[in-house]
Amino acid sequence: MTDAGESDEALIGRYARGNAVAFEVLYRRHEMRIWRYLERNVGNRATADELMQEVWFAVARDAVRYQPTARFTTWLFTIARNRMIDSNRLSRRQVSLENIGYDAPSVATQLTTEPSVGPLAAAVVRDQATALTRALGQLPLEQRDAFLLHIEGDLSVEEVATITHSSFETTKSRLRYARASLRELLREYA
Repeated sequence: MTDAGESDEALIGRYARGNAVAFEVLYRRHEMRIWRYLERNVGNRATADELMQEVWFAVARDAVRYQPTARFTTWLFTIARNRMIDSNRLSRRQVSLENIGYDAPSVATQLTTEPSVGPLAAAVVRDQATALTRALGQLPLEQRDAFLLHIEGDLSVEEVATITHSSFETTKSRLRYARASLRELLREYA
């Protein structure tokens, strides 16, 4: 089996046994999802970059202790979330999503159209991305976190509940309220 076709769990196991190429494959596979999750939560590219390094250092350091009791992505996003929470505690800064850039469009592209027809369409998508950014910023932190873990992390409700140390029902409710709020806030772009 080639590196690209292997499961994340197999790759982290290979890395734990000394195969550096397996780590590179994991990094390439998940780097943008993790970075977008961090950047959209902390609202600062430099902080997201620092946290990204900390996350991957933690993955490298703790690979030998990884136990496949959950998907690798659940473990990875748990590390990312914990690093972000630690960073927020240390800095005591207010989380702001106002500064999210347009070069990390995953959530925006899932909720809006593709800029396939020239500059006008691209401008429309940028406007929609700005509206989405503002709408995400208006969500309560728990709802925003659950929503971004679910969308950016492609994680199930159960996995989001595990990461956020919440019950399945609480997580489901947070996602439902986040979607309803976003629908309401983004009504003019629907």
